[in-house]
Amino acid sequence: MAAHFSSGKSKAHCLLVLYLFMVPLCLAGSMSTSRMARQKLEVLKHLNRLNKPPLKSIQSPDGDIIDCVRVSHQPAFDHPFLKNHTIQMRPNYHPEGVFGENKVKSNEGSMPMTQLWHLNGKCPKDTIPIRRTKKEDVLRASSVKTFGKKKYSAIPQPRSADPNLINQRGHQHAIAYVEGDKYYGAKATINVWEPKIQQPSEFSLSQIWVLGGSFSSDLNSIEAGWQVSPDLYGDNNTRLFTYWTSDAYQATGCYNLLCSGFIQINNEVAMGASISPVSGYRSPQYDISILVWKDPNEGNWWMQFGNGNVLGYWPALLFSYLAESASMIEWGGEVVNSESDGQHTTTQMGSGHFPEEGFGKASYFRNIQIVDGSNNLRAPKHINTFTEKSNCYDVQTGKSGDWGSYFYYGGPGRNPSCP
Repeated sequence: MAAHFSSGKSKAHCLLVLYLFMVPLCLAGSMSTSRMARQKLEVLKHLNRLNKPPLKSIQSPDGDIIDCVRVSHQPAFDHPFLKNHTIQMRPNYHPEGVFGENKVKSNEGSMPMTQLWHLNGKCPKDTIPIRRTKKEDVLRASSVKTFGKKKYSAIPQPRSADPNLINQRGHQHAIAYVEGDKYYGAKATINVWEPKIQQPSEFSLSQIWVLGGSFSSDLNSIEAGWQVSPDLYGDNNTRLFTYWTSDAYQATGCYNLLCSGFIQINNEVAMGASISPVSGYRSPQYDISILVWKDPNEGNWWMQFGNGNVLGYWPALLFSYLAESASMIEWGGEVVNSESDGQHTTTQMGSGHFPEEGFGKASYFRNIQIVDGSNNLRAPKHINTFTEKSNCYDVQTGKSGDWGSYFYYGGPGRNPSCP
């Protein structure tokens, strides 16, 4: 009888332990399912906000879908301050000298380029092309909130930077810059490559920065150039991009049209779309011209791509410091160095080759110019350079007749001198 009682007690004990073990598992499973459902709903809501109903859609050869959306229905007008905004369909002013400059040809013969989606169609008048955001794009981000945003402190700080601090944050640069004056725009012709990326979470870009404010919590930045970013786009294609922030990448701003802000008016160029062809080592060289300038009348910051393709503008009301002028202009390259295996990344900047290799091998910025207070485009005075680790990525400036002020930049990342 005693033995039988002991056995029953043991069974009951086992059942109790099993129950206590299973309930948390069931609860955890239920919570996990609930969290997944919530995330799925959040992603779908975000996609509905970003992907406006198109009049026409174009399938690009690289897998992108380009939606032709009415100009008045674009994401910019979700911004509370832009609800009743009257769209400015053309700038009141171009900087003096911009059209003359476009006629300058390089003796070394770089060629124009296009976007891949153009092969399969074009967007009608009064629409703009928007790269459709897919569910997978959003899910690759750490959260819906961080999708389409740069990480805080991704800006090169040449004046007061502690290089160790910047390296720990994981961003490295090779740039030319000017400061100490009021700037109302910047221009450059940028050599386009397809750098190799080591980790999907890393990127490599080449761009212009138009900056105002301090490098702390209130930095204003307008950025434009090309980038390879597997995390953002899901592939290794070279893509045209823009970026803006008015609070040092904390809460405001985004890439391309992935939030409300930039107002596009052009129906031929899609931000975030692949550009093709790209330059090759000892092969034909391709480059793009980018101009960003402030309309002295309205105060909006405009962007032009190539010869005459005015893309659109960042309204002045998005900014504090840039509502007046920029205090610094930077041109150059940036990579993310995540040091995932304890060594420097092998992610390339530019062509992946050092500046001293020169044309056809190293990447360049040529005809770099600023817009001054008289709305004139001119070569900058006193160009400075900055790089955290010149053994990994470097920059070298020069001047010539056809190229004006120029520089070669970039590098391979990890190498015997950059372990």
